[in-house]
Amino acid sequence: QVQLVESGGGLVQAGGSLRLSCTVSGRTFSGYALGWFRQAPGKEREFVAAISASGASTYYEDSVKGRFTISRDDAKSTLYLRMNSLKPEDTATYYCAARRSAQPATVLVTHIPDYWGQGTQVTVSS
Repeated sequence: QVQLVESGGGLVQAGGSLRLSCTVSGRTFSGYALGWFRQAPGKEREFVAAISASGASTYYEDSVKGRFTISRDDAKSTLYLRMNSLKPEDTATYYCAARRSAQPATVLVTHIPDYWGQGTQVTVSS
C-alpha cells in the first residue's frame, strides 16, 4: 500500500508563488511515475504536471508551462510542485498521484494513477 500526503497549499495573491509537497510512504519511491492533478469547484479533475520514475522526463498541461515546475527528491521520497505567477484560475484542490511505471511522464495522462493523495487547497485571490 502506498500513501501520499500533500502539503503546502494556502491562500496567495495573484502573481505570487507556492510550493506543494507530496510525501510518499509505504513502498519504494523509485519506480513510480508521479504527478499533480487539480480540481476546481464544479469542474472535473484535470492533469497539471508529471515526472517519470527516473526524473528524466517531465510533462505539463499547457496553461501551466513556464510557470510551474515539477521535481522529485528520491532520497526524501518527496514530490514537489513549484508554482510561480499564480492566477485566480489556478484555484483548486491539488492532488498528488502515483503509478508504478518506467515509461515517460505522459504515462500519467494516458493511464489512471494507481494511488492518490487526499489533496491540498490552493486559493489565488485577484
